[in-house]
Amino acid sequence: QVQLVESGGGLVQPGGSLRLSCVASGSVFSISDMGWYRQAPGKQRELVAIITSGGYINYADSVKGRFTISRDNAKRTVYLQMSSLKPEDTAIYFCKTESVYYSGRYYPTTWGQGTQVTVSS
Repeated sequence: QVQLVESGGGLVQPGGSLRLSCVASGSVFSISDMGWYRQAPGKQRELVAIITSGGYINYADSVKGRFTISRDNAKRTVYLQMSSLKPEDTAIYFCKTESVYYSGRYYPTTWGQGTQVTVSS
């Protein structure tokens, strides 16, 4: 079973930056597609960015040009660099790994516990 632990959230002023990190346990990180999602109060959870095991990247339109997703397979970590933050970016940010089947074992989709990002002056 993969476990994900996010960190890096906090309070930041509009226009500021934060970098979120998500560390995965286990041995299948390098072949797993990873994503960052967010959920604002009263809203549904939405995709922010994804990065596949092959390096394909996609962003939600609302964060294109401001957020950058990356991964370090040696550290089993996926990052979300957030710049030019806006109040509407305020949400709990979750890391997610997609299910993968490897070496005769199934690893299900897994979510982290989330980290709060608050953008306010």
